[in-house]
Amino acid sequence: MTKKSPISNQSLQIPKPILLTAKLLEAISPKLVTLFAAKLFTTPIKHKIPKRELHMEQNSRQSKLLVPSLKKEIMVYEYGEGEKKVLLVHGWSGRGTQLVKIADELVKLGYQIVSFDAPAHGKSEGRTTIMTEFIASILEIEKQLGPFEFAIGHSLGGMSILNAIKQGFKVKKAVTIGSGDIIQDILDDFVSKLKLNPKIAGRLKQHFEKKFGESMENYSAHVAAQEVKIPVLVIHDKNDHDVNIKAAYNIDKHLENSELMITEHLGHRKILGNELVINSIKEFLKT
Repeated sequence: MTKKSPISNQSLQIPKPILLTAKLLEAISPKLVTLFAAKLFTTPIKHKIPKRELHMEQNSRQSKLLVPSLKKEIMVYEYGEGEKKVLLVHGWSGRGTQLVKIADELVKLGYQIVSFDAPAHGKSEGRTTIMTEFIASILEIEKQLGPFEFAIGHSLGGMSILNAIKQGFKVKKAVTIGSGDIIQDILDDFVSKLKLNPKIAGRLKQHFEKKFGESMENYSAHVAAQEVKIPVLVIHDKNDHDVNIKAAYNIDKHLENSELMITEHLGHRKILGNELVINSIKEFLKT
């Protein structure tokens, strides 16, 4: 399923001072540049809420929710008045109102939307975070505000939903949009954007595995997908410069019950507001 559009998407660019610092540290010490890259990798950028999202931000019931396992509070948004709930999960450097176009359409269908600013994102506390904290947040939100009919996640949010389902999160259907997949691929891409020696990606993975005491590949989306039995709609754009299209094909291949929707010329973020994409999500959830 494809749709052509004149709009394409450019990947977020890393500022020159950061690139220069990374190159300098690489020349000095592999350990120093690995620690620097690890810090960058776990530090999201907080963006100002754009105008198109303000009505959701203003009309949501907002509350702080404590995630005990993290000892962190996150900001939760409840939007709409429906009895049946849908959880929306943003991606890296996103925010709880980022999937506003999808939220608006689901509210019209009578659902209540629950979304949140992940740790270190939006109005939630902290400066650094990682996917395991997204997953912990989803599981805690389910405990306190569930149950949920469906879950929809963008980018890292899609990966987090699949991993949360693997860990016991219960929904009838799920949708991933522009989801990443293999952790090593994500690290390789990150190190490439920093213009560092590709070997640093391997060191970065070792750093995190030593820190957290487990293999990072346990969290690859296709690994989680093997444990997911519910229907999943996998949406991805051919021209996504942030996450390669191969992630969608691999996730789809490992799901037991899935539909794959491939778009064109929407990139990694414009896809969230595309009418055809939103209509396909609505049809998938209704049938």
